[in-house]
Amino acid sequence: MDVAANWRNDIGLEPTRHLVSPVAASPDPERGLSGKPAGSTAEGYILVAGLSETQEESFHSVRLYDGEGNEVHRWPVRYDLLDTVHKPQYVLLHGMEVFEDGSLALTFDAGEAIARIDACGQPIWRQNGRYYHHTINRDGEGRLVTLGDDGVFRLDEETGEILDSISIHEEMVQGQNQEQRALLNIHSRTPESAEEEVTLLHDPFHPNDAEPLRADMADAFPMFEAGDVLLSMRELNLITVIDIETGKMKWWRYGPWFKQHDPDFQPDGTITVFNNNPDSGASSIMSVRPGEEDVETLFAGSDGVPFYSWRRGKHQILPDGNILLTEAEGGRVLEVTPEGRLVWDRNMRWDAEKNGIITEARYVPGDFFEGGVPSCG
Repeated sequence: MDVAANWRNDIGLEPTRHLVSPVAASPDPERGLSGKPAGSTAEGYILVAGLSETQEESFHSVRLYDGEGNEVHRWPVRYDLLDTVHKPQYVLLHGMEVFEDGSLALTFDAGEAIARIDACGQPIWRQNGRYYHHTINRDGEGRLVTLGDDGVFRLDEETGEILDSISIHEEMVQGQNQEQRALLNIHSRTPESAEEEVTLLHDPFHPNDAEPLRADMADAFPMFEAGDVLLSMRELNLITVIDIETGKMKWWRYGPWFKQHDPDFQPDGTITVFNNNPDSGASSIMSVRPGEEDVETLFAGSDGVPFYSWRRGKHQILPDGNILLTEAEGGRVLEVTPEGRLVWDRNMRWDAEKNGIITEARYVPGDFFEGGVPSCG
């Protein structure tokens, strides 16, 4: 069934593995930009990571849009320069981090590369031989925090050198007290095992985000310390803050989010979560304050403003309080107000029926880039 559905992708004719159906009820002026950026987004830039509409230069790309919604720069992401084993059409550009000099750090699902590229798409450094995936974040101390294989890794952002790592299965499960082991030690019998044996199934946790608590935000979170990492485990509906040195869970919460992504520390001492809520038809953004029980829904998809991504997805609380949303499985970026009003949305159109998948949209202020808009010249 997979071969029948995706043979055109696999021989390089059409990227069927990277195409998604647009949200039917969303604004649709020829499936591009609808509405107009306002407030923060009108004064800054939006980066959008995903599929190139043609694969002549690169299979993946990151686009930069200005406050009028015009594309002002594009980073070609040439995966063949980063990994000689896996083909670009089998790999998903997923994690993205941006630097003031116009370079990007990137991770890829289903590949074996993490890399930093310059404004022209040329590698500054790369690491291979390990599955880096889902996410990549700067910690404000010259390090990048990402997920790799079974754990959380920290890399030097200038060289890509691995500085340290922690294993979920070993340090977080086996190396902790009984309470934490009971929370995470998910074993099950398998048909291949003897009746009395139990073992961890493949990918029992599915970690999909690791965000460091930066020093400039640490005062808002008295339970934690700068450098602690906010970790999302999709299969457990669990988010937790861990000591990256020991793997100890300082705080955790199961739900009410379901198959969540992208928990973020916020300056007001809350943590916001992208609640995918699969099989519901409506995703949402939730907010919780560690140490308190109440969970607030900041925005939820509705008939009036549809918003749904059954997997993947990112969000960003903007300086003016609006929310930037990456609707990955709809191939759409949208901005909404705290009251739930749609400000604008952008479909990444591939053809009359499909959009290209988007894995992240990111706002940066107008003075973020050194020397102005990145250029390749």
